[in-house]
Formats: sequence, C-alpha cells, structure tokens
Amino acid sequence: MLLARRARLAILAFFAVLGLTNGDWLVRIPALAHGLHLSDGMLGLTLLAAPAGSVAVASLAGTLVDRVGSRAPTMAAGLATALLPILFGLAPNQAALMAAMFAFGVAAGALDVAMNAQAVQLQQLTGRQLMTSFHACYSFGALASGLIGGAFAWASVAPAADLTAVAIPLAVLALIAGRFLLGQAGPTERVTPARGGPAQRSWSALQAERTAAFPRGMRLSPLVVLCVLALCSLLGEGAADGWSAIYMRDNLGTSAGFAAIGYVAFAFTMASGRLVGDRLADRFGAAALLRAGGLVAAAGMATVLLMSTPAGAIAGFAAYGAGLSCTFPQMLAVAGSLRPARPGSALGLVAGTAYAGMLTGPVVIGGLATAVGLTAALGLPALLALGIAAGARRAVPYGASVSAHAGR
Repeated sequence: MLLARRARLAILAFFAVLGLTNGDWLVRIPALAHGLHLSDGMLGLTLLAAPAGSVAVASLAGTLVDRVGSRAPTMAAGLATALLPILFGLAPNQAALMAAMFAFGVAAGALDVAMNAQAVQLQQLTGRQLMTSFHACYSFGALASGLIGGAFAWASVAPAADLTAVAIPLAVLALIAGRFLLGQAGPTERVTPARGGPAQRSWSALQAERTAAFPRGMRLSPLVVLCVLALCSLLGEGAADGWSAIYMRDNLGTSAGFAAIGYVAFAFTMASGRLVGDRLADRFGAAALLRAGGLVAAAGMATVLLMSTPAGAIAGFAAYGAGLSCTFPQMLAVAGSLRPARPGSALGLVAGTAYAGMLTGPVVIGGLATAVGLTAALGLPALLALGIAAGARRAVPYGASVSAHAGR
C-alpha cells in the first residue's frame, strides 16, 4: 500500500533526525566544555539537563498524543529537536547551555513518544512488526553523525558552525517527512493485518489466558511490568555508555584509544541487532525475543567481568549490545499495542520510566563503583538483564505478537 510505504519512510526520517542530532552534539561535548571553561563536575551537572527534560515531558507528551494524534506532535517536536542544538554552540555560559539542553531534552522526549506512537499506528495498519527497524535507523543515525561531528572536530570547526550545518538539513527533512505521516485513526476503526502475517488472536482471549496462568496475588499489569523492564533496559544501556571505556582503561589497563573499542563494539551490535529484530519478533514473538535478549545481555556482561582480558571484554560488550538491542523497541511496541486506540499514555509512561533509567544509570554505577569497585558495580547491569528475561513472560501474553492486538 502506497500510504503505508510513504508513512514508513516518513517515520524512519524522524527516527534518523533524532539519532543524527544526538550523535553530533554528543561528540562536541569536549569543545563545548572547553569553550565555557567547565570543570568535570560542572559538565556532569550540565549534561543532566537534557535527559531531565525528556523525563519531565514524557507523560505529558503521551497525553497530548492521545488527545490530538501523533502527527502534529511528531512534526513540531522533530523540527525543534533538529534546530535547538544550534543554541548549544551559541550559549554564553553554563546556565544558558543547561537551559538549551533542557529545552532540547523536552523536544527530543516529545518526539520519541510521538514518533513511536506513529510506529505503533503503522504496525496496526500493516499487521507487521516494524518497531525495531525504526530504532535501528536511530542507532545508525547516531553512529553516522558521531563520525560527522568527529570530522568537524578534527578540522577544528567551531561547535556552533558544526551544529548549524547539521541542524538545517535535518529541519528541512523533518518538514518534508511530516507531510507523509499518518493521520489520527478513528476510535472505531478496525485494522486488517497484512496477508501472510502471524496468526491473529483477540486481545480478550490473550488476557484471559494470561490471567489463568498466574495465581491471584501474582498478577501484575503488563504496563507496570513493561515500565520496570524498560527501566532495567535503559539503566543497563546507560551503564555501558558511561562506563565501558573506563572499565577497559582503568581495570584492564588498555590505552585510551583501545578502551573506546569496547563502547564501539557495544554500539555497533546494538544498532546491527535492531536490523533483524522485527523478523525475530515476527517468528518467535515479543516475549521470546525479550527473554532471549535479556539472557544474551546477561551472558555478555558476565563475559566482560569474568574473563578480565581486553579481548574478552570487547566480545562481552558486543554480546551485551546485541542482547539489549531489541529489548526497548519491543517494550514500546507492546506498550502501544496494549491500548491501540490511545497508545500515547502507555508509551509516555514506559518511555518516561526508561529515561529515568538512562538518567540515573551512570550515576548509580559510579556510586556502586566508589563503594565496591567498578568490576562488582558492573554486575548490576547483568542482574538487570536477567530481570528482563524473567519478566518477559508477564509483560507479554502467551503467544502474542504486537500485531495480534491490532484488531481490538
């Protein structure tokens, strides 16, 4: 269907906008800090502003999406997300930079909720798993723009010029792509899944089966479980983002350049795993994919800690990234399918909880590292990954696929 193909390209464009924007400004942090003469402590406080903005807006963005649909919020937040980093390079002091980063966090958080709601709506329209491929576009966009930003930094281009050069084309892309986003579905609209998709089962039947599976007193709302699992997923992801290179350098004695390979391995398998996530979810179901991902991630982090060699750590971080790659996208897909007519509030709740995990992950690991050492502290992400595996069955009804809820 032409409508679905255009909508898919448009949604991919907005995921790319967020990834390309994030990757570029993150690699220019050293230049921004140097220009404003920020100490490590001052920089750490400043960098909390962006994720704090995302946490603050997630629930509100979900409510807005439910009221007005996801198209207009996606367009507005996408344009703001593309343009606001220009202010980072123009900020005259730390307070101005923090304000700009908080505003960017608000825009990026709203975009994340709204474009994921678009993705859920497209899945309902087509009856196909698509969510993980959208997140793959985000991941590869972040990797690509990291290289672009690195090239600008190598050429000694000022952050303001770099961020503007990236922002303007992305803003144009958002304006063009917004024309092809899906409009708000009617409350009584029924969706017929695409031919050849997984067997469909009614949501009420899946709920009844799930309820019968657990004794009274052990039943938790799938949405509550998804929030907990999302917190585990992004807390673990944030731990790898912030501490993988430090572990390689300080605990394993590698050079600073070699230490970065641990994070690169994690980021690359995180992005690559998302390329195949939709096919795996279609074949095995969301619950099985979450369970397997949690187990692979836990095994990967265990490899990092038990082998205690640079090669073993790189292999372990790669496995950890592969395991986590599909977990958060699938959680969002399932959350949106729990309330197919109004997915925004569910997506906002799960995303907001997850952002809190991303925000606190590096800090939690740092506190534990101070108390018990970094090696022991990195055992926490392994335990959280096992928690994802253990909770997958309660978050997703038996045999359910995301598209199985489309016909509600």
